[in-house]
Amino acid sequence: MSESQEEELKEKILNIARKNPKGITDNDITTAIPDLTSAELVTTINKLLQQGCFDIYKQGGSLVYRLKAQSSKQAVKGADNEEKVVFNLIEEAGNKGIWIRDIRNGSNLANTQLTKVLKNLESKKLIKAVKCVNASKKKVYMLYNLEPDRSVSGGAWYQDQDFESEFVDILNRQCLRFLQQRADKIKNNPRGPIIGRTQSYATAAEVQKYITDLGISNVKLEVEDVITILNTLVYDGKAESSVYPDGSKVYRAIETLIPPPGLVQVPCGVCPLIHKCCSSGLVTPQDCVYMAEWLD
Repeated sequence: MSESQEEELKEKILNIARKNPKGITDNDITTAIPDLTSAELVTTINKLLQQGCFDIYKQGGSLVYRLKAQSSKQAVKGADNEEKVVFNLIEEAGNKGIWIRDIRNGSNLANTQLTKVLKNLESKKLIKAVKCVNASKKKVYMLYNLEPDRSVSGGAWYQDQDFESEFVDILNRQCLRFLQQRADKIKNNPRGPIIGRTQSYATAAEVQKYITDLGISNVKLEVEDVITILNTLVYDGKAESSVYPDGSKVYRAIETLIPPPGLVQVPCGVCPLIHKCCSSGLVTPQDCVYMAEWLD
């Protein structure tokens, strides 16, 4: 393994650790990097331990590597006062990051001076610039070893700041499929309809496990991500939610008793411009693309 490949592998393992602040095992690493050999794993982990990147402890018979928090005193050792001031401001911002404008106001540094300090800290891999989904042309700065907050990265639904609508649609269908399979499995339950209805509910954690086992996602989906998808099914009238006595929220697929009324099926029923639609003018039934698609 060349030096560049070794550095790349180390960075991959560190990224896995950043996404799992409670610690990672050898199994977590090999699952995320399937082509990794045992020898490469041992060599890379040992080097990361020597560099002080991990705290190591035993849990349930397995070794767990937890990313070592780097104190600001250790991180900026040997840095000048300007770098220390900027680093402290960024450290205080946590994983939500801080805008360069706020760093400038907090440090009282001129633009050219601040730009130089930020580049120095980035080159030392103490901080990093992260694009924010809410402002694509701006960046926030945070400590290098932090995983950006969902409000910054957009979570699982964004890739390089682009909303993954196709990915969301796939998850939507698979979540509904799981709920429908659960409902079909307990249909006509011999113990009665009430018990059958109760057993048709599933928790978000159960749905998340199903999605994870399917292997259709390249990113790790949290239970909160799946709850977002399940809520869209509820809003669409394809599922309903309930709360168990212990406070846990559950979901089940439902079937509408009657088909949607005709007016809802026709585009006019939900068109916000219907009051402006007439036989002549800017909005007409003859030129309506939605009506044309519906008739086809």
